[in-house]
Amino acid sequence: MTKKAQASMKPGLSMRHVLCIGWKLVILVSIALCLWAFIRIQQYSQSTSSPFPSTKSRTLSYHHFTGHPKIAFLFLVRRNLPLDFLWESFFEVAWGESSMIEAERLLFEEALQDPANQRFVLLSDSCAPLYNFSYIYNYLMGSPRSFVDSFLDKKDDRHNPKMSPVIPKKKWRKGSQWITLIRRHAEVVVDDEIVFSVFRKFCKRRPPVDVSKGRKNPKLQKQHNCIPDEHYVQTLLSMNNLESELERRTVTYTVWNQSTSKTDNGAWHPFTFSYADSGPQQIKRIRDINHVYYETEFRTEWCSNNSSSVPCFLFARKFTPGAAMRLLSQGMVGNFDVSALLETPP
Repeated sequence: MTKKAQASMKPGLSMRHVLCIGWKLVILVSIALCLWAFIRIQQYSQSTSSPFPSTKSRTLSYHHFTGHPKIAFLFLVRRNLPLDFLWESFFEVAWGESSMIEAERLLFEEALQDPANQRFVLLSDSCAPLYNFSYIYNYLMGSPRSFVDSFLDKKDDRHNPKMSPVIPKKKWRKGSQWITLIRRHAEVVVDDEIVFSVFRKFCKRRPPVDVSKGRKNPKLQKQHNCIPDEHYVQTLLSMNNLESELERRTVTYTVWNQSTSKTDNGAWHPFTFSYADSGPQQIKRIRDINHVYYETEFRTEWCSNNSSSVPCFLFARKFTPGAAMRLLSQGMVGNFDVSALLETPP
């Protein structure tokens, strides 16, 4: 009986042994496949490059750049550039649905690909220079700071409580979207994903009153109102503790008028300079401005560059084509023969 029992146990032990070996083989094959896949992924990632440079590559290109630094002029336009003839004279060369802040980020990202670009000037399609290129170049390159109109408005109610705690109310800032950034600050804007995602979700403009919507208007007007392009860059730089590296003012002059339209909720709109408003005396008054007063902070910003007093504004908006033509005829932005515009191309 004992011998039979021992004999009957040998097949069972043999089967367990086979199963054990089988599982070991499966595990070894799985590990080998994982290693092979990992090696292939590494080889693929090294052989392909991203369409946009990383922060590290941009930083390396910045440190290795030794040529003549340039200024990137970034125009936010709907279609073409209406005042192209004015800017062509300014530069003396021929040059050829995202939200507003998304468009700004794309412009900065594109301009950062050229390591020679060390200053980044954001302009609208109706901006005009108040000085020639050489003066503006030396003005901007002579300052190690960004020019960002940024202030704290305690009466401002655009900060959506849903933004907290990512964007605390104490870091919320307001200002003009027409900014001039040094390269490092432009990289901060492009590389940001946290603040931008919160803005995209919670900072939206309230729709204007639409008479066709009838009784729906009161409900629509109760929606939280936020103007992203007047807060994003200012708040982002505040959250990154970079305000000490800023000239907290814009270099683009704008005159604001409040609307009297009932359907416009008394909104403020920029004044448009016509031909009659663009004479030498009017432009001189803008050029002579040497300080800006911020009522909400009781702060006077005296315009200086490396401790030297300078005019506050280098550009102005909004200019009609006729007003821009007058600037050209007065020789304010460069040498230009206005009659050349009327000549038929060969």
